[in-house]
Amino acid sequence: MINRAVISSADAPEAIGPYSQAVKVGNTVWLSGQIPLDPGTMTLVEGDITAQAQQVFRNLAAVAAAAGGTLNDAVKVNISLTDLGDFTAVNSVMAEFFEEPYPARACVQVAALPKGADIEVEVIMAL
Repeated sequence: MINRAVISSADAPEAIGPYSQAVKVGNTVWLSGQIPLDPGTMTLVEGDITAQAQQVFRNLAAVAAAAGGTLNDAVKVNISLTDLGDFTAVNSVMAEFFEEPYPARACVQVAALPKGADIEVEVIMAL
């Protein structure tokens, strides 16, 4: 039997579906995708892609902390954008939240995201 721990933080938005904020197995933590929801109001933050990305990474940082780590423990980041024209702005925000050496990453354009968000990011961490 796999020893699986569910990770949650009140400082990040609660799950909006049948999933956990994160799951830890061994020293690996899978953080579910975060969209730019304010954890206090559960509404999308106002503003441009920079403001949205900052909220997403704040949410992920809160879940990472609940798991006993930081975003610098990330080994893989998956970013979904509704407009790849936002790629450069999101790169700038990501650089605010991560230190070198940076994790592996994928960034793709998608047709739509939950609640009409423009960005969703998921992270895999190794602790």
